[in-house]
Amino acid sequence: MFQSFDSTSDPSLASPRIAALRAWLAANGLDGFFVPRADEHQGEYVPARAARLKWLTGFSGSAGVALVLADRAVIFVDGRYTLQVRQETDPAIFTYDNLVENPPSVWIGDNLESGTRLGFDPWLHTTGETDTLKKAAKKAGVDLVPLDRNPVDAVWEDQPAPPVTPVELHPLAFAGELARDKLARLAAAIEAEGATHAVLTDPSSIAWAFNIRGNDVPHTPLALGFAILAADGSHLLFMDKAKFSREVEAYLTQLAEPHQPDEFEAAVAALARKGARIALDPVLAAEKLRMLVEDNGGTVVSAPDPARIPRAAKNKAELDGSRAAHRRDGAAVAAMLCWLDRHRPGGTDEIRAVEALEDFRRRAGEETQMPLRDVSFETISGSGPNGAVIHYRVSRATNRKLGDGELFLLDSGAQYQDGTTDITRTIPIGKPSGEMRQRYTLVLKGLIDISILRFPAGTRGSDIDALARVALWRHGLDYAHGTGHGVGSYLAVHEGPQRIAKTGMERLREGMILSNEPGYYKEGHYGIRVENLIVVTPAEPIDGGEIAMHGFETLTLAPFDRRMIVPELLLPEERDWLDAYHARVLAEIGPMVDGEVLKWLEKACAPLTPEA
Repeated sequence: MFQSFDSTSDPSLASPRIAALRAWLAANGLDGFFVPRADEHQGEYVPARAARLKWLTGFSGSAGVALVLADRAVIFVDGRYTLQVRQETDPAIFTYDNLVENPPSVWIGDNLESGTRLGFDPWLHTTGETDTLKKAAKKAGVDLVPLDRNPVDAVWEDQPAPPVTPVELHPLAFAGELARDKLARLAAAIEAEGATHAVLTDPSSIAWAFNIRGNDVPHTPLALGFAILAADGSHLLFMDKAKFSREVEAYLTQLAEPHQPDEFEAAVAALARKGARIALDPVLAAEKLRMLVEDNGGTVVSAPDPARIPRAAKNKAELDGSRAAHRRDGAAVAAMLCWLDRHRPGGTDEIRAVEALEDFRRRAGEETQMPLRDVSFETISGSGPNGAVIHYRVSRATNRKLGDGELFLLDSGAQYQDGTTDITRTIPIGKPSGEMRQRYTLVLKGLIDISILRFPAGTRGSDIDALARVALWRHGLDYAHGTGHGVGSYLAVHEGPQRIAKTGMERLREGMILSNEPGYYKEGHYGIRVENLIVVTPAEPIDGGEIAMHGFETLTLAPFDRRMIVPELLLPEERDWLDAYHARVLAEIGPMVDGEVLKWLEKACAPLTPEA
């Protein structure tokens, strides 16, 4: 199994750890310290060594920050984690605030006295984030102090070692472009920004640019490291050479000059002393890098990571791989849903459902000779009230049976070498209530309305996010997360910069893969979410139109549960899309399954009728 079901946290451990941190701060003349979820790469997943926020507080979510002061401690999380953070941490120690509505930069101005000294690790905060904190601190009279050593590391006696897992080459058949050609494109982009160099801090960008993959963090095939790309092609790669086989080292040496990670800071400083103009992405690059450049006489060029957009806009090979991965994954999900329908209410539980789905994916990979490499994130397997916890992670302590009259929310994904998948389906256990069916249908309408959308060039994710919510809004309902995130190509299941959300400011370009996942959550009762992956298609003319329009191709192939749909709530074009989608699912997945699963799939994909 790729997943553990041990309890994610023990809140009782926080008290002595917070006490040790406070003692260190007092001894070093500080009144408080920021503990973000991030590591120096700002990735969603961090290695065990960098899981400081979880170790200190117990909170295991993928986004958050704690501010530990002498007399109080606050944890800031977004809307996905408002329930989870209270379940995993000790309310006697922590208070809770909203990371979006009242972030630390606002909170410190409202709650701290002038002269307060707050420490922060400049490796764990981006330059953009630090600018915001600096402005707020200056206005409040608070001193923001960058530290040479992270105090959590100082009190974490059994902190794990950095990961050292083998680097593997990502074949051209899946990458679709030689690494040397990618690097040449990036070098030209660096020069166009007026820079001599750019620092890649995001391991996904390094993996994409060099056509390599690794296993240094959970569920995302990344090799942690840094790269300094040069406009003149003299690239430097900083990665533990213990990760390299002879073949990998020989390959990488043709593309860049390899160095050990502990040489990275000195290399940045040396380039700065030579007058280099070094591009740093304000959303990704650590404040420490800006300090190294400016303190040594170099110039920081604020510019996006040059690999982010090329990586996000998938080429033909990557899209063909994704389509193949989704057919394979769809067959596994169909087998899983058929398996689930064979169980009576109470006949299975959340953990068994996760194990069964992983087993079906493993079998599907073996049958197509494309093995399941990993899950793309820890499966969200929530029955009844657990489904209302947006990023719920089942453990042996929280595991529930799938009870009669409840909803079961299953959000999962897979990592295959040819593509990354992410799918959510909500299944009734027994007979669903009228309210459940109505709200499910409103959510489904949001997914369909995004799926059929046509939009002009230049449209951003923020421009279309509301379309997935309109049906819910008409009934006074909503959901506290974005509608869609970017997805990588055998990389991170949550990939930027593309997203469908109120904060999605990036233009949607041809080849970008996104999720389409509206939801509804009734705290203490049930959760509803449906999710497909979609890809932005080329702009094409519409009969009678004046401009070419982009659209979306749906990649995910698995039926929606017809027992949950109120047909009368669907518009004709929404019903047409749903029937056509189910016909496509049957046509593409049907030949990959047989026996009982095929019979189940035929029934699940039958055209919708008012009596369904």
